[in-house]
Amino acid sequence: MNAAQELKVRALVVEDEWPARNYLVELLVASGLAEVVGAVASVEEAEEALRGASRLGLDAAFVDIQLAREPGDRAGLAFARRLRQQAPDVQVVLATALDEHALSAFELGAVDYLLKPFGEERALQCLKRLQAKLSRTTRTPEPERIVARRKRNLVFLQPEEIWAFEADERLTFVHTRHGRFDVDLSLTAIELSLGAQLTRVHRKWLVNAAHVRELMRGDNETMLFVGEGLHGEGPGIEVPVSRDRVVMVRDTLLRSAVGTRPRS
Repeated sequence: MNAAQELKVRALVVEDEWPARNYLVELLVASGLAEVVGAVASVEEAEEALRGASRLGLDAAFVDIQLAREPGDRAGLAFARRLRQQAPDVQVVLATALDEHALSAFELGAVDYLLKPFGEERALQCLKRLQAKLSRTTRTPEPERIVARRKRNLVFLQPEEIWAFEADERLTFVHTRHGRFDVDLSLTAIELSLGAQLTRVHRKWLVNAAHVRELMRGDNETMLFVGEGLHGEGPGIEVPVSRDRVVMVRDTLLRSAVGTRPRS
């Protein structure tokens, strides 16, 4: 097996429709040929990821041409053009519901385009095309440690030590058993860097699922207890789960666990 066949494509998905975004992520991951390091709904979030793309080892971006949340009918295409200019090493795959945009993809220099509804065979073909363009020698190594701030000091943390990342106003914090520290990166950039190890449970929270001890469901909200020991018995933090992510978070936690009956 050659290097191109062994190499997983590190991909960013930019798609504003949650069902389509989730399904495309599932297709890419299920192929075994890709690692989705970020899945975002807007150009603003995508541009946060782009600012760290070359440093964080992004290989490809799957971009929906029409993003309903953005001004203009082809905001995704405009973002893809900027991406090709600012990060030429990042390959672009356009996603569209209309095959008339194939010419736009060609003019842009996109490596491929996918028609909606996405299909497993077509996604696999696209990933193999991307793999052929990649080389291990050009990829930036994944970070081994996270650097945070404690007043004027720098704190170096192993990824497995981290409980969660939190965004609060314009600041980002990392939570660990050692305490809470400032981080200079946005949640989107962190997710792009450590995506496989973190789960987005809320627009303001990324959680290391390995440290989730309890899923707590109330009448109006769902919370996670993340840390050591159980809620009220050991050190940890309470993290809110947004309503639209409850099922996904529960399924993610149960995927690597046994002891409960499958839902009917």
